[in-house]
Amino acid sequence: MPASYAYLGPEGTFTEVALRTLPEAATRELNPYVSVQSALDAVRTGEAEAAFVPIENSVEGGITTTLDELVAGEPLMIYREVLLSITFALLVRPGTKLADIKTVSAHPAAQPQVRNWLRAHLPDALWESAASNADAARLVQEGRYDAAFAGEFAAARYGLEALETGIHDAENAQTRFVLVGRPARPAAPTGADKTSVVLWQRDDHPGALRDLLGEFASRGINLMLLQSRPTGAGIGNYCFCVDAEGHISDRRMAETLMGLRRVCLQVRFLGSYPRADITPGEARPTLPGTSDEEFVAAADWVARCQDGRF
Repeated sequence: MPASYAYLGPEGTFTEVALRTLPEAATRELNPYVSVQSALDAVRTGEAEAAFVPIENSVEGGITTTLDELVAGEPLMIYREVLLSITFALLVRPGTKLADIKTVSAHPAAQPQVRNWLRAHLPDALWESAASNADAARLVQEGRYDAAFAGEFAAARYGLEALETGIHDAENAQTRFVLVGRPARPAAPTGADKTSVVLWQRDDHPGALRDLLGEFASRGINLMLLQSRPTGAGIGNYCFCVDAEGHISDRRMAETLMGLRRVCLQVRFLGSYPRADITPGEARPTLPGTSDEEFVAAADWVARCQDGRF
């Protein structure tokens, strides 16, 4: 039996489309799951080799369901990311007119991406959230809702037609998806990598977040995502999900993580993996004093000082 990848289903989601862009997807059994939680749980229980789920979109930022699942529970690790440009179609049962639509459905992350269109064209329609955009299309097929915002490619799969296409409030909107597996050695650095971590403050005090961010800034590391998530321990208790440029094998990133481990109550490493937005030749150059060679030279100087050879 081939190894399997779990993904946010049912069939016909943007997640499935993005997953099929990975070369290794052609050699895996691709199994849809009803939610992000169930897809990631399939990895934790060994039912699937990896799970492919959405984690961020360019309109609303981090997808909280995915972030919360990675923050809590048995540790998992990100191995790959994929960026997919997103435009929606309004899918309806054949014969439905715009004036007939009283209820619309989609994944909650879709609502901010079509909010203005909805206000302009269906101001009185009731929004109902679904587990995924494709699941919303399935519910329209079953007659539960009048219309769904989903990919136009999902129409044929669910016996629907696209009443409107090319729907988006923001030009060039993208969603980022990640391939998540059980913890193992990260892939070798490519020169255009990203490292993801979750940080818990040791205590709440003025400048606590500045102290955490200073570990990155002092080593010339640029942040790509910073999002707070409640810990569940009470109002005002948050952890921070961070994406940063670089790979754990880079000396500046390794020293940053060591610094964070010293000052934080807890650090969860979520992986170092190739970036999907640039190639190695497009990576931002390191700031003066932050290259691996300069870190090695500085460490050698300290050692010589300790030996009285300075």
